[in-house]
Amino acid sequence: MAAFSLAKVWRAYLGVLEKYPLRTMACTTGTLMCAGDFIAQVAIEKRGFYRLRKYEVKRSLRFLGYGLFMAGPVFGVWYAWLDKTFKVTKFGNWKMVFFDQCVFTPLYLLYFFIVMGALKGDSWDQIKVKIKKDFLDVLLTCYKIWPLAQACNFTFVPVQHRVLVTNFVAVGWNTYLAWKSASDEP
Repeated sequence: MAAFSLAKVWRAYLGVLEKYPLRTMACTTGTLMCAGDFIAQVAIEKRGFYRLRKYEVKRSLRFLGYGLFMAGPVFGVWYAWLDKTFKVTKFGNWKMVFFDQCVFTPLYLLYFFIVMGALKGDSWDQIKVKIKKDFLDVLLTCYKIWPLAQACNFTFVPVQHRVLVTNFVAVGWNTYLAWKSASDEP
């Protein structure tokens, strides 16, 4: 019975994805980024349900909004561009990984720190300090996870499902980003 229900949900998702691809990618990205922040707050920062007053709902909403309005649409357009540009070339999948990791990732992480800081109400000086303090560490951690994940994604996953696959891998990554971006410790 559960497998049948799951299959029904999957078919519904595919229908919505086909009809509204960018909106669907945006919604899944926002939801899973919010989930990552929730996990960071509850499991890592120990702001559990019994301490709901310590749980930062606004922070989770920032992650939801960021994924919904910024990250999801950007990922959808970026993956489509990579596929259109490199899929038909020799070593296309590896070129996609190279451009994703060497061009997109550093720019995206800067974008993340700037936008999330601005949404939090940080000043430009505070955002610059955060970038200086955390950017390299986050980028190096990123390179431990994403090159292999994206190599598999670009090789085995159809372009319309790449954002979803990235989002599921990114639940753990978003947990780390949420914790790292909220951390004020050096």
